[in-house]
Amino acid sequence: MSPAPARPEPRGTVRVAAIDCGTNSLRLLIADVDAQAGQLKDVDRRMEIVRLGQGVDATGRLAPDALERTLAMLETYAAAIRNAAAASTRMVATSATRDAANAAEFVRGVTAILGVAPEVLTGDEEARLSFTGATAELAAGPGAGAAGREPPPYLVVDIGGGSTEFVLGGGQADAGAPLAALSVDIGCVRMTERHLHGDPPTRAEISAATMDIDAALDAVAAKVPVSSARTLIGLAGSVTTVAGIALGLPGYDPAQIHHAKIPAAQVHEVSRELLAQTREQRARIGVMHPGRVDVIGAGALVLDRVMARFGFGAVVASEHDILDGIAWSLAAGLTGRR
Repeated sequence: MSPAPARPEPRGTVRVAAIDCGTNSLRLLIADVDAQAGQLKDVDRRMEIVRLGQGVDATGRLAPDALERTLAMLETYAAAIRNAAAASTRMVATSATRDAANAAEFVRGVTAILGVAPEVLTGDEEARLSFTGATAELAAGPGAGAAGREPPPYLVVDIGGGSTEFVLGGGQADAGAPLAALSVDIGCVRMTERHLHGDPPTRAEISAATMDIDAALDAVAAKVPVSSARTLIGLAGSVTTVAGIALGLPGYDPAQIHHAKIPAAQVHEVSRELLAQTREQRARIGVMHPGRVDVIGAGALVLDRVMARFGFGAVVASEHDILDGIAWSLAAGLTGRR
């Protein structure tokens, strides 16, 4: 795909398109980015479940129907990128798209559709982009709004399904900024499957999960100088759902959740309540995504233990992550700013 000429933007602002292809989801962000002002404005943000990784662990190959679904959705994304006149596009993809026996077929299809090949990131590259996506606006200072007053260094905690990533940095949207990062196996799905079997979980189950989480946090403390961080930033659905509950929202509202600052006492109370509720009770919570009902208790517990272990008085919830980091990287390349 050859992008159409970019339509005029305000000085310093560039329009870019970022795509993140995971095992299950395919996400698109088209954004206007002003690297100098530290501002990113969504033009189009989408997420579709394509299940590219369907069966790949068992077969070592990307399934034909999974490839078809993914490439068909990319065609839709490519049309949106053309219509928005984005100046540059970057796509990152799961390691399965590199390691599968038929990975070349995927790369050829993506390149034909987008005009760029998908990139498989190293762990360090992924951590750096996630950190940038979460902190670039905060690091811009007061000009970025109220959230810009949150002081660096930042500890970014990304609570996933299988693991939780910890990334520490100074807060500059600068690819050369020194970072410390570590991933530990205390994701919300893993902790639920390993420990929290009751409905609701028993005290013994919660205690076992807590001990498991705390042991992992000891490993984090040994590798990442967490004590130097002044602001805790939480990413992903467990954090944003806890924030939405703490804010008393009737439904999920990204605009209100993004950069909401939730005190540790509220995180602890929400975590305690979720772990005491039945699945049916959790499902009735207005901000709860159906796919998070079974694992939100474990995700909230991870966040609560992180804050208790490292003494953070509050967490800043962020709706921005690696997808936004990709957009920032494109803007930096187009403007020459670092």
